[in-house]
Amino acid sequence: MTTDTMQATRVQPEDEYYIFDLNPQVHREHVYYRTRYGVEIAADLYFAKDLDLTVKHQALVVGPPFGGVKEQSPGVYANQLAQSSFVVLAFDPAYHGYSGGQPRYSGSPDTYVEDFSAGVDYLGSLDYVDRNQIGALGICASGGFALAAAAQDARIKAVATSVLYDIPHLAGLASGEARIEQLQALSRQRWEDQSVAPKNYPDQPVTSFPDGLDPVTHEFFSFYGFKRGWHPHALRNITAVSNLSFMNFEATRRINEISPRPVMMVTSEEAHSKAFTDETFERLNNPKQLVVLPHGQHVDFYDDLSIIPFDKFVQFFKDHLTKK
Repeated sequence: MTTDTMQATRVQPEDEYYIFDLNPQVHREHVYYRTRYGVEIAADLYFAKDLDLTVKHQALVVGPPFGGVKEQSPGVYANQLAQSSFVVLAFDPAYHGYSGGQPRYSGSPDTYVEDFSAGVDYLGSLDYVDRNQIGALGICASGGFALAAAAQDARIKAVATSVLYDIPHLAGLASGEARIEQLQALSRQRWEDQSVAPKNYPDQPVTSFPDGLDPVTHEFFSFYGFKRGWHPHALRNITAVSNLSFMNFEATRRINEISPRPVMMVTSEEAHSKAFTDETFERLNNPKQLVVLPHGQHVDFYDDLSIIPFDKFVQFFKDHLTKK
């Protein structure tokens, strides 16, 4: 792979497209840095405009839902958390959005986990970030990857998840003949075209749902397909052949080893993904905290400020990102 294909795209002001309005008291800037695989990540750095940059502060790295980008949910979270004196990094995963890497939309459990550690690398390079007070927050699929990153990266001092989806676990559920058939089809795809990434959402936001959507797909479409959450870089998830890695590697296998660092998991009674949080929470060792809200669909935790419990995220990180 050449240097050019590894390099992130520099974002021009006329190309910026965010699904939310930046708080006037928050500073946002585009930043770029490399993963240990050499892929350059495009990210946004948020902090309060009145933050004293002569002293060190607590920092967070925030990851997106599967197929999402920094201008969507991670930016929503970063915009809010920066108002509580955190330095917050929201990133495009490698091979996605403005980040580098070819073929586009490639991924594996390891690359998505590395995205978090590379974010910690970058935050730790800033003079106004305390290296001993860096946490991770994962939304949807990034919840699983944030936990997996913390299990192998001791620099992550506290982890929070929001409506976690454990994509590698889900991909590995097929067994018997069904698994064999999937592996055979995906393996043949490597000979045909390794860059094929099925499109999930239209090229422009729509105002009505397509026919025949099952309830979960309908819910995701209500965010990604409509102006609410539509983004030109979030129309696909991963290349077809990437599923081979997801079928073969459990990213959250060792999350019990995060302890004694704390974990907080957030979901709701109405979230269709709640079972992922419940099952994962049981596998964690203490200290751990489960927050189950009474209301809110899964995708409401992507952008709905009246649903997302920012007060609980702020309190959790303020309490636990402390010097030992």
